[in-house]
Amino acid sequence: MLKSLPLKIEPAHELLFKFLKFSIVGCSGMLVNFGVTYLCKERLKWNKYVSNILGFAFAASSNYLLNRFWTFQSDNPQVGTEYAKYFAISLVGLGIDTLTVWLLHDKLKWNFYLSKVFAVGAATFWNFFANLLFTFA
Repeated sequence: MLKSLPLKIEPAHELLFKFLKFSIVGCSGMLVNFGVTYLCKERLKWNKYVSNILGFAFAASSNYLLNRFWTFQSDNPQVGTEYAKYFAISLVGLGIDTLTVWLLHDKLKWNFYLSKVFAVGAATFWNFFANLLFTFA
């Protein structure tokens, strides 16, 4: 039998405020993501998918710290476990992100960076609700 997740019901305005903070953190992460991706892809001439993964990993790590302290105000002493949960959720988000880039850039021939904008947006909703309900519950 599966253990049920403890659900903490929050008023809609608090949930919306957390999502706004999460989105602000996400914007800073997008700058990190695009910056690292650009550096690796354009300057170092690395593979676009390797560059995308590195951009995402750096962004996920900086986002964890900002979300832990600002968005979700976590005081969980199990930082390693919490980070592992956050990063696991981010890996699913990376799958969503990479699949979206592949579909839009490789298959539909959109600009790589425009494809990344949509990819980041698609992963944002997954990341917020999964972290709200699992990592920082």
